[in-house]
Amino acid sequence: MKQFRIISCVFSFLLIFTACKKDSDAVKEPEISETWQEHWFEHNQILNSVFSNDDLIVFYDKDVNKSVTWPNDYLTKVWQYTKTVYGSFGSNKKLYAIFHTGKYGGGHPSNYFEASHDNRNVIDVGLVDPKAWEGFTANEKDIVTHEVGHIVEFASKGKHNSPAFKIWGDSKWMEIYQYDVYKNLGMASDAERWYNKCMATVDNFPKANTQWFKNWFYPIYSKNGGTAALNKFFVLLSENFPSNGTDYSRDMNFGEFVHFWSGAAGVNLKGQATIAFGWTTDMENQFNKARTDFPNVKY
Repeated sequence: MKQFRIISCVFSFLLIFTACKKDSDAVKEPEISETWQEHWFEHNQILNSVFSNDDLIVFYDKDVNKSVTWPNDYLTKVWQYTKTVYGSFGSNKKLYAIFHTGKYGGGHPSNYFEASHDNRNVIDVGLVDPKAWEGFTANEKDIVTHEVGHIVEFASKGKHNSPAFKIWGDSKWMEIYQYDVYKNLGMASDAERWYNKCMATVDNFPKANTQWFKNWFYPIYSKNGGTAALNKFFVLLSENFPSNGTDYSRDMNFGEFVHFWSGAAGVNLKGQATIAFGWTTDMENQFNKARTDFPNVKY
């Protein structure tokens, strides 16, 4: 009887140990079970998370091909690089990447300041093609990278909104941001492709036949500090441009724009601005006033 009790105790211990080991192993398994109900714009999909790590969580709607996995690695690298250059974006370290197939053509961002997307740093992208996202195409890379760049634009350095948005639109900033990302992630063919595309791009603002990348951003980038100059622009804005707490309180004018980029580049960019945009009396007056109003922006 005594021997039977000992054997029973040993057997019970082994059962408990085995059960505990399985529970422990289960805890270590990455469980991706989060769902998210869209509640912005015309979006109303129930999203399911398909991948998560310390920097990224990826959500697909029901029509995205679940075998598509390239966003996991690619967007992890893009977001890690972006945070390395521009700093953190709130206390939540993750980028929330939403993908749609067959609907919502295009994309939009949101950021941790905005309740509309539950105060998360978000890119939300869709393509109407029923085979969307299956090819890791140039267009697919460009769309998702573009939207990450908007998070930088609207939520850098603990400040919300983009004082330059009315000047560079949607978005000349992205031309240089994306080039820098492709270049520094070692994506040589994409960097060359993007460079060639942007060098040939012509816009009608602020005047006809303006080439933002060719005559403004790339000369600054290639001659005056590269990635560091891009980051410094947002540093100078956060330290000097008017704000109400965390929100920038107004848009900048063109003279202020040139002044702050001059500070980022460490050189007076009036001459480069004249080449890129022309130079009017209003720009001259705005530029001179900006130098008086923001004396801590030095070059």
